[in-house]
Amino acid sequence: MKSKTTTEKSPLDTAKLVVAIALLLAGIGLFYYYEDASQLYRVLGLLAVALVAVGIAATSAVGRGLIGYGREARVELRKVVWPTRQETMQTTLVVVVMVLIVAVFLWLLDLVLFEAFSWLMDRGS
Repeated sequence: MKSKTTTEKSPLDTAKLVVAIALLLAGIGLFYYYEDASQLYRVLGLLAVALVAVGIAATSAVGRGLIGYGREARVELRKVVWPTRQETMQTTLVVVVMVLIVAVFLWLLDLVLFEAFSWLMDRGS
């Protein structure tokens, strides 16, 4: 496993994140401001603004850390040994059977408790 290195946030990184958030909020505002324009153009404009905002945010320390985390997650995901189709079907069957057994048990318990409660209420009258 890689050792964690601490990166200090600089004021420039904070400014980049603020600009990215402001740009994204401005894009959303403009999306609704130009509601008379074609929705296709509005969506494409919003996507373009979002891509620019993500690009700006990715150049900050937080963005680089998030990108590194995503790369490490992909590496770990490749190491996973996925179950075969037969194992998946068998496990699913066991889960379904257990759910049915518990459902029947709870239904019977509900019937017994309802009858006992009804008997106690009738006896008290």
